[in-house]
Amino acid sequence: MRKIVIAGNWKMFKTQAESEEFLRGFLPELEETPSIREVVLCPPFTNLNVMSKYLHGSRVSLGAQNVHWAENGAYTGEIAAPMLLEIGVRYVIIGHSERRQYFGETDETVNLRLKAAQKYGLTPILCVGETKQQRDAGETEKLISYQLKHDLVDIDQTKLVIAYEPIWAIGTGDTCESAEANRVIGLIRSQLTNNKVPIQYGGSVKPNNIDEIMAQSEIDGVLVGGASLEPDSFARIVNYQ
Repeated sequence: MRKIVIAGNWKMFKTQAESEEFLRGFLPELEETPSIREVVLCPPFTNLNVMSKYLHGSRVSLGAQNVHWAENGAYTGEIAAPMLLEIGVRYVIIGHSERRQYFGETDETVNLRLKAAQKYGLTPILCVGETKQQRDAGETEKLISYQLKHDLVDIDQTKLVIAYEPIWAIGTGDTCESAEANRVIGLIRSQLTNNKVPIQYGGSVKPNNIDEIMAQSEIDGVLVGGASLEPDSFARIVNYQ
């Protein structure tokens, strides 16, 4: 059986005080959450330390939103894997579409970050997906195959999570039809050497569509943006039926 991974990506939202307030409302909602479901929260870097202390002994794992490939060095604005490990981070998002679109992330740098994460025992959540222009041009399969081929060079697929993010569905309110997301995720799985890699869907996941999404045979969890910012909303997603 493949592991279910439900991750919340807070992006550039929430102060430390706001993150503590969130956890006070969210953690009590997990008392009956099935143990097979891995719950991950990925706040901004400034919140990681305080949240690590708050989450100690809980069933929620802490994730970061990026990691550099070097152990240290003159890389202003970046963060290294040992720094994340020191404060209890277990997961790290790599190759998110916003990093690729706004900050020049390439498949080469994604691969380097993946290697660094695994070297230090962090589990990467690799994001892949197409733009609306690419989908409309019928390039979805080609683009995702290209990303996987280049991102996963020399990567240990036993210590990996993949998130399929149709970029046109992120923060737009448009959700990829569940059956179509399932089809693409099946395509992703067919190109892996390990068929037990958890593959998430990410893109306007909400409390009102989570049950249908998670009913799909190939989908092993979700990477949630805006709907992970409110305790009740994210709790409903984590506790899908």
